[in-house]
Amino acid sequence: MEVIDDPSKYKITEAPSDVYYIPNFISVEEENEILKNVYSAPKPKWTYLSNRRLQDYGGVPHKRGMIPEKIPHWLNKYMDRIRNLGVFEGTLPNQVLVNEYMPGQGIMPHLDGPLFHPIVTTISCGSHTILNFLNNDVIRNKVCELLLERCSLVIIKNDMYTKYLHSIDEKESDTISNKCINLEQCSRKFKIGENLKRQTRVSVTIRNVPKVLKVKLTV
Repeated sequence: MEVIDDPSKYKITEAPSDVYYIPNFISVEEENEILKNVYSAPKPKWTYLSNRRLQDYGGVPHKRGMIPEKIPHWLNKYMDRIRNLGVFEGTLPNQVLVNEYMPGQGIMPHLDGPLFHPIVTTISCGSHTILNFLNNDVIRNKVCELLLERCSLVIIKNDMYTKYLHSIDEKESDTISNKCINLEQCSRKFKIGENLKRQTRVSVTIRNVPKVLKVKLTV
C-alpha cells in the first residue's frame, strides 16, 4: 500500500487540469475486503442497468437533493483515507457509487454533472481498465487515456471533471497505446502495444453531493 505524504506528487502533468493517479492506494487484503463486502450485499442493493450493475451508499443523488443514508463501516475507512488527502477542498465525501464491470462491459462517454462537487475519486478492485477522456463536442476526439490498475486511486478535478467526457470501452482486453499518459506513475512498467486481459472490475467512486435533504432514512 502506498504511503502518501504529499498528494501533489501524484499529479499527472501531461493531462489537462487536474488528474492524480496513486498506484497501490489500497493493499491486496483491503481489495479483498471491499470485494467481499460488495458481493455479500443483499440482492435488492444492486441496481441493474443494460451494461453493468451498481450499488449506491450514502443515498441516491437527485436534482432535488439526496436523502442521506448511513454509510456502512467498511466503507468509512476508505472515505476517511481519501478525505485525509485534502483533495476535497473543504467539503467532505458523503456518497459512494460501486460499479461492477464484467469483461466486455463499459460506459458511454459522459459527464458526471452538477449533482456532485466537481471532484471524483475512484478505487479500482479486481481488474484494471482503461479510462478514456474525450473532447465534449460533436467529433469527440480522444484527449488521453489512463490505465487504472487494481488497488489504485484516480482523482479527477477542475476542467478534467467539468469539460471532458470520460468513458470505458466495451472490450474484453485493452492494448496500451501512446495516448496513455500515466504509464510512468504505474506500479510496474507497461509497454506500448502490450495487451491486458480484463477480469471483473469493481470501482468504488467516492464523492460529495452538495445538496442533501434533512430527512434521513434509518436502516
